Amino acid sequence: MKLIEKETRTKLRGGFYTPNEIAAFILKWGINGSTNNKILEPSCGDGVFIQQLKENNFKFKSITAIEFDSLEARKAAMVELDNMTVINTDFHLYCNETTEIFDLIVGNPPYIRYQYFDSEQQLEAIKVFNRANLKYSKLTNAWVSFVVGSSMLLAENGKIGLVVPAELLQVSYAQQLRVFLAHYFNKINIISFEKLVFPEIQQEVILLLCEKNNSDTHLIEHLEIRDAAELKHLDINKLRSPSKKIDFKSNKWTFYFLEQKEIDFLENIINAIEIPTIRDYASVEVGITTGSNDYFTVPLDTVEKYNLHEFAKPMVGRSVQVNGLLFTSSDWEINKQSQAKAHLLLFPAKDKLNNHEGAIEYIQFGEANGINKGYKTGIRDDWFVIPSIKVSDALFVRRNNVFPKLVLNEANAFTTDTMHRVFINQQTNKKAFIASFYNSLSLAFSEIVGRSYGGGVLELMPGEASKIALPFKEENEDLLSFIDKEMRLKTNIDTILKTTNEKILKTGYGLSQSDILLANSIWRKLSNRRLNRGRV
Repeated sequence: MKLIEKETRTKLRGGFYTPNEIAAFILKWGINGSTNNKILEPSCGDGVFIQQLKENNFKFKSITAIEFDSLEARKAAMVELDNMTVINTDFHLYCNETTEIFDLIVGNPPYIRYQYFDSEQQLEAIKVFNRANLKYSKLTNAWVSFVVGSSMLLAENGKIGLVVPAELLQVSYAQQLRVFLAHYFNKINIISFEKLVFPEIQQEVILLLCEKNNSDTHLIEHLEIRDAAELKHLDINKLRSPSKKIDFKSNKWTFYFLEQKEIDFLENIINAIEIPTIRDYASVEVGITTGSNDYFTVPLDTVEKYNLHEFAKPMVGRSVQVNGLLFTSSDWEINKQSQAKAHLLLFPAKDKLNNHEGAIEYIQFGEANGINKGYKTGIRDDWFVIPSIKVSDALFVRRNNVFPKLVLNEANAFTTDTMHRVFINQQTNKKAFIASFYNSLSLAFSEIVGRSYGGGVLELMPGEASKIALPFKEENEDLLSFIDKEMRLKTNIDTILKTTNEKILKTGYGLSQSDILLANSIWRKLSNRRLNRGRV
């Protein structure tokens, strides 16, 4: 865990300021020719939005700008603009005490973790959530409470235009926010960027543009452009009529990167055709939490140096150590001989070490390097004894590149938290289970339920992996050796899918050729979006 003392002032105040093009566009969209808007900026920083109001000569009734950092508040107040009030306070406190409502709320909320709030800010943030009948969690980032608070201060026919992390679309801690926004607003537009707006922090952001109009409709639309500079040429009229109906049951908004035809197809797959999911056949858990993978996972030469053979158990911890969809004892031997970290050190309690010299020496080496004082190791009775030791039937790679990997664990190897442990139901054909994953539909759902990051990485947590559609059939076991062989030969996944889709989707579940092509195009659209952003 990072200590607050080690964080920069910029990081602690969440201050990564908005490019002028974005601020100008949000104001243009929000004001849209009006002259009578009461505007609020809940976190004005040094005044980028205020400056753009001035430079673009936008007309408005008043603007109230809130800024917690006193230095930045003074900078913002120096912008010469009529009918402007800059208030140096915490937005949460302001939100809970003000009686004002606003026609337009714009800004770039700070990205601050809960633990970096002081106690008063935490209490005020909880009050904001309580007012909205939402549950506050210690996982909640400041930008979430800013979005909720801003919504609560909006007039009946108001708009909010905010720069928020793309996490809004996909992370679990923002799920209740997605539900809240879907019900609270009648129109939602999301603008994303192929090129990172803040490349220095690898933070992908979106523009969240929401409107209330007192209707019974709840519509959403997604638009992706190359970069912030392209906003100058974007016609705001394109944002007037979102076309997709919000699915209030949808867990993630990555769904809306797709066209309505594609969304309807996927919903039909789950509801009408009733294709099961991974959780129907298995449970997915995080890998073993060692407290220090660098210390507890070791290569063969470390085992030999300290004579730790009786404590060193087979393990696999990196996707590059898995070449096929089977991880065999032979694969483990190859990793072992290559001096990869192929061993997990499982020490017994101190009173059962039997004065083993090598183990005692290695434990002392760990203490000399402070391993015993780590967040996880420090709370154990014996810091070097790893809890929750279980070997799983299969392994699911947590972070993936081109496509996610589900692997049969024939070597009975342990794994750390770089992979998830998959425990397949006893009555389920394990080989058929693994083979059934390798099709375009499952890969498409992996992109939808997972989350992507600035570098193009796809991450799936256990609960997300469990939701992936899995067109299971016993007969799919016949594909196992074929897929394993082709993956070891580095055959392109598209070539593999031509064979697997035919058996898994067409023969097994009766999908037509056009259905299969659509499923594949959905996967390709979502994965290419993620991978291309990584390359940019």
